[in-house]
Parts: sequence; structure tokens; C-alpha cells
Amino acid sequence: METHRARQKRLRWRSALAGGGVAVAIGALLAPLVEAPAASAAPRADEVRHPVDHVDPLIGSAGGGNTYPGATLPFGVIAWSPTSTTGDQTNTAAANGYSYDTTRVRGFSLTHVNGAGCHPGAAGDVPIMPFVGEVDSSPTADTKDQKYAATFSHEKERAEPGRYRVGLDSGASADLAVSERAGVADFSFPRDAPARLLFRTSNSLNGSENAHIEIDRERHEVTGWVLTGAFCGRRANGGENNRKTYYRLYFHASFDRAFSTVGTWENDRLAPGATTADGGEGYLTGADRAGRGSGGYVGFDTADDNDVRMRLGISYVSLAGAGANLRAEIAPRASVADVAAAGRAAWDRRLRAIRVSGGAEPRRTAFYTALYHALQQPNLISDTDGRYPGMDGTPHRVQRGQTAQYSNFSGWDQYRAQVQLLALLQPEVAGDFAQSLLNFARRNGGVWDRWVHISGATHVMTGDPSAATLATFYAMGVRNFDAKGAFDSLYRQATVPHPDGLSDKGCPGQCEGQRPGLAQYLESRYAAQDACHCWGGAAETLEDSVADDALARWARLLGRTKEADELAARGGYWRDVFNPRATGAAGYIQARNRDGSWVTPFDPASDRGFAQGSAATYTWMVPQDVQGLAEAMGGRDKAAARLDGFFHEPDGSWSVHGGDPLRYDPTNEPGIHAPWLYNALGQPWKTQETVRQIVTTVYGTGPKGLPGNDDLGTMSAWYVFAALGLYPQAPGRAEALLTGPLFPRAVIAPAGRRHVLTIDAPDASDTRPYVHGVRVNGRPHGTSWLDGSVLRQGGSLSFDLSDRPDTEWATGPGRAAPLRRWGY
Repeated sequence: METHRARQKRLRWRSALAGGGVAVAIGALLAPLVEAPAASAAPRADEVRHPVDHVDPLIGSAGGGNTYPGATLPFGVIAWSPTSTTGDQTNTAAANGYSYDTTRVRGFSLTHVNGAGCHPGAAGDVPIMPFVGEVDSSPTADTKDQKYAATFSHEKERAEPGRYRVGLDSGASADLAVSERAGVADFSFPRDAPARLLFRTSNSLNGSENAHIEIDRERHEVTGWVLTGAFCGRRANGGENNRKTYYRLYFHASFDRAFSTVGTWENDRLAPGATTADGGEGYLTGADRAGRGSGGYVGFDTADDNDVRMRLGISYVSLAGAGANLRAEIAPRASVADVAAAGRAAWDRRLRAIRVSGGAEPRRTAFYTALYHALQQPNLISDTDGRYPGMDGTPHRVQRGQTAQYSNFSGWDQYRAQVQLLALLQPEVAGDFAQSLLNFARRNGGVWDRWVHISGATHVMTGDPSAATLATFYAMGVRNFDAKGAFDSLYRQATVPHPDGLSDKGCPGQCEGQRPGLAQYLESRYAAQDACHCWGGAAETLEDSVADDALARWARLLGRTKEADELAARGGYWRDVFNPRATGAAGYIQARNRDGSWVTPFDPASDRGFAQGSAATYTWMVPQDVQGLAEAMGGRDKAAARLDGFFHEPDGSWSVHGGDPLRYDPTNEPGIHAPWLYNALGQPWKTQETVRQIVTTVYGTGPKGLPGNDDLGTMSAWYVFAALGLYPQAPGRAEALLTGPLFPRAVIAPAGRRHVLTIDAPDASDTRPYVHGVRVNGRPHGTSWLDGSVLRQGGSLSFDLSDRPDTEWATGPGRAAPLRRWGY
């Protein structure tokens, strides 16, 4: 319920808006977030007018989706969301700090990463907790979160784009809204009890090396920082190598009223009246970390006024930067409602890059929430003045031509779907992101890390996804980055061995070498399982083959013929780990030793030689040369029959929910492209029915609406493409594979571009997934794929859909998708 004080603030703010004074500040807040809409086709009567109305941030917050429901903006740095607890202050209820099934919180943290898989994941910096009662002991000593935490019910929780609200059972409540680098909060307390606000400065999800807080009673301000990092630092497969610091987050909070009391704590020592404290928690867990750390609290007299407003800015550069970000983005008298309205408008603008028509409300909700999650990253890490932290540990400033510095690159995941969607819908952001990754590499000894968090090289996963990502950006028409400099740097990484490539530090899950064992790889044409310094030799070979093929295509576009020919040949190295006699019945991708022998015993269900997947899954991970893979399997018909067995049980029933290592796993990335492979095998109707089966039974609404970790928007981007009837053909290419759209109409209007792509499927419904015919720009189209110019330049697609498979469309000679390495 809105308090009297809150109503008065809101009315004063509206009065200021009417006078025009603060409206300028809100206009400045919105200016960098919106852009002029692209030209568009005439809207249908049933077109979604405001996509933001169809977003449910709670989708994926249970069942391992690892999304967070808190307040954030597109590509924003601040993500203000609850940190839940199950009774261990050194752990969380889910990888990203929030689980829908756990209704006890110990604070509202300022930063989050969408869908990371490590538990705990990353960030969760500076939880701020409204506490009802006296602070008479150190909150850090409350290791079981029994006292300084609170329960809540979902009936008192509301999450929407840019805003989060919840009422706690203690009687306190939090109402949070954000800009890109700042936020404003209203904390309400009962009138008959002490009101305190705890700043748990050291309590990031993974712990911290150190933290600092200062309380200024005269200015009504709380400032400080946390020195932290350690993404995936608790993993058993190499995480101990990543228990290290690589960024410092600064915060600057100001209040609209005086403090009635203040205090700090360090470990188990409470210091009432103190205004400064220092101390970190370390990067371990349980008893090795419990009871360590520091923070501070401020109190308020609620006898006459039980509503407290806080404005807060953050920065990865400096405390001054945090204050400057706050002043630049949040007007002095801005209310939560005002900032939330600006944020909602910003989200609506971004989401309107795709406008769908028709479809039941659950379908719209699933679609626009997936788009919402896909557009949460990359994340800004530069201040409003353009300064950002480099991988060399010093601040830098974005150069001319670059709008902002971005980070949080889950490369192994994102290069398969999310980066293509980013390039399609937000090409300017994609270009800035590409330049950002190049900037990081230049301050990291020329090394492109595969999983960048803030300004840290975490080395998580395997392969060289930066090569695939930037090649994809370029193929899809992104040009606002130093393409020549980026290609030269990535080509060097792919051809010149680096000392880290012989290191086993962090292996297998976080090997330091970004092209591990490169000299041996180039000599043998595969990564040897017994000498690769990588997660798995077979997986590394497949990943590098994909990356090299993508680089080859990029080189061709740049006119670098020599490099293109060299890299194109390397794109076929996957053949050197395909064993046609892996089992008595079929060939599989299989790891090899340096002497050429196959790693035995072999089991298609085993992950030996692979990374987070089985041989049965990875055997299909040759998106750049599906025709070649089919030939290795004995021909297209045999390959298609094997693919049938990948999606079905022996009795013919579907097997698309995961859990069986011999079959499709929708929860992880190595096989998510597999449903579209039928297009290359001359049986596109099976792509149509398989994709629709996954869309309608694996994805959905509600907290369990995602099949697994969202992995920085990757799983959500998969859904967006599937609903549109398009999917990226292969990394480094702009061509798209076709299937039946989910909505009768979709208009894709890329930000900052004048062209649009319209997709019409008048008969689209849950029961009509099959394609009977397609027209491109009004002309009949007989192939199951699109030329890259359509995604780059726009146009029109018209689908004739049916409730029965059409086994004639796009199946004739030359009609199948040309997924062959040499198909330039």
C-alpha cells in the first residue's frame, strides 16, 4: 500500500514534471535507451502493441533456468534482484541467487548474470536488506540467516521489466526500479518497530577478497565497494583455479532523510555508531567462509514517516563514477514509479524490434519473455563518461566510434543462437560488443577469453567462441567495429601457439589456453585426449573446426584468400575424430590419443572426451558440414534415420526433454541446433514437427518455463528463432534454416535500420506446424533455407502451413539446405 509520504512525493514529482524541470532529466535518462523506429509494414488489428505487457520475468526462476526476476534494463549494468537463502549465508537457493521455490531472502543485490550455470553463478554484489528490529549482533555472525533474513509470499511479489516489488513477512517492503547504471528504491517499514537497512558489502554470491563501507551521517549517504570475482570458482572440475579477484564494484547511495542510528560490523564484531568497516569473506564456502565479512547499517525513525527513499549508482571504475552515474541517470526527485515508467518504455522500445500478431496469450508471454531474457546481455560496464575497467586492471575510455563497453560473454553458449539474434535485432550493440571483446583482448596479451565476466578472463568451458561470434556478426552485416584488427588478432590466436595452451591450470572446466595444445592440434588435425590440455579432445576438435570454418568465411568476405583457404581446410578437421567403426552398428565422434589410437572403451552415452555432453550428442555438432557428416554416416537417408533415433524412443514416442544421454538434450548447447538438421538431409517436415514438439512441450510459461540454464539468453534466443520459423544455419553465416512459424505474422524491425522483415503465416496454429510452401519477396521459394541477404536487408516471407507433413516441399535435388563446408 502506498504511504502518505510516498503519495506526497509522487504528487511533488508530477508537479515538477508539469513545470518541465525534472522532465529534462528523465528525457536524458531515456535518450540512450531508445532509437527512432524503423520503417514498418502496416500493423494488423491483432498485432501486439506493447510487448512489455506480455513479459513475465519469473519465467525460468525455477527448475534450473537460473533467471532472476529483479529490476534491470536492456543491456544494463545494474540488475537489482533478491538473494534467497536456504539457511547458509555462504550459499544461495539457486545459481543466480533467486529460486522461486525458496521464499526467504537476505537482501536485494545490485548485480546479476542471467542464467549462468555455476552454483553460485556470478555477481550478486552488495545485498541490501530492509530489517525490522534492532541490530544487536553482527549480521555476518548470523551464518544460518536465521535473524537478518525474512520470508515472503509470492502473493506479495510483483516482477515486471525494470521494476521489482515485494512485501516481506517482517512488515518491511521493497520497491525497486532502475536506469542503466543506477536505481531508486522505496523501503517501507512498520511504524511500531525499529527500521534498519543493512548493507552486506562483502556478501557477493561467490564471496569476496575485501569490501569497504563508509556512512556519512551529515550527507545522508552510504558509499563503498566490494573486491570480488571467482566465477565458477567452486566447480569440482577446475574451479579452484578461478578463486580469484578480477573486479571491484563501487556504489554510492543517497537518502531523502536523516539516519536515526548507524553502525558497522566486521566478522562477528558489531560496532554501533561506527561509520566505516573493511573485510572480505574469501572464496570458499561453508565453515571455511561462514562468519567472515563486513558491512554497515543505517536506521530511521518511522514514528511519523515509515517510507525511506534511496537513490543509488554503481560503477566498475571508481566511487566518483558511481556518483556521476547516479546524477546523470536518476533525477534528484525521481520516484520509483517515474523511473519504472522510463524503464518500461525503454524495454518496450527494444522488444518492439519484433512485433507478432495473433497467437494465444501464453504463446505471446513465452515469446516476449524469451526476447526479454535474450536482450538482457551483453551488459554495460562503462560509466556515463565512457570509462571502463580493462583486463589489465586499469581504467580505459571507449574510443571514437564506440558507444559503450560491454561485457559478460558466455561464448560457448551464446555463439549458437543469442549472438545471431543480437546481430539481427540490435546491430549497433552487436558492433560495440565486438569492439569490447577486442578491447579486452588487446589488454590481455592478445588472448580472447571464451567466458568474460566484467573485466575478468574466467576461461570457463571450451573452444574458441570469440572467433565464431565475431565472424557471425560480420556475416550478418555488423560493421561498427575494427573488423580487420579483430580478424588479425583472432587469426593469430588460431595459428600461433601461446604458452597458456600447454597449461593444465583450471582443467578440465576452466583451462587457461584458449587454443589449447595448438601445435599438436595443427600437426595431428585433432586435439589429442592424452595431450590436449583441454576439457575433452573430441569436443575441442569439433569446437575449433566450427570456429575455423567461421573464420574462413569471414576471411573470404575480407578478401583474405590465403587465410580463407587455410582455415576452410581446418574447418574439416572434425573428420579426424569421426570413427566410422566406433560401435558395431554406427560411427560416432570419438576422442583420439596423440599416437592416433581411439580412446577406449567407447560408449555413445559417455562424456569421455567431451564437455557437458555425450558422444551421441556431440556427433551431430558439425553444423558447418552436415552433408559431409551425412556422407560419413553412409548417406542422407541413414543420417536421417539416426537423427530419428536421437529424438525418439525405440517405440516411436518423443524423447526431447533430456535425461537420456543417447538422445536430444534441450537443456544444454552442443545439440540445440540438431532439430534443424533434417533440412540438410532432405526431410524438412521432420524439422517442422520436431521444433514444434519442443516449443510446445519443453518451453512454456511459469517459473519452470525454460528447459534449463538460460545461459545468458541462449535458450531464450533458441525459442525466439523457433517461434519465428528461422534458425541460424551455422556460425559465421547469415543464412537461416526454415520451419513453420508459431504466429500468423511477425514484423522484424532491427534497431537503427530502415529495412524490415515480415513473416506471414496466416494459418499458423499449434496444430499446423508443417510447411506446404514459401514465398520470398512474393516469389515461390523451394528450398528450406534463406540466403543471408534476407536477414541483412529485410524483405517478406509468406508461409503456407498445413496440419499434415508435405514430403515434397524442399526435398528435391539441390533443394536441401547446403550445409557443406565449401558452400561459400
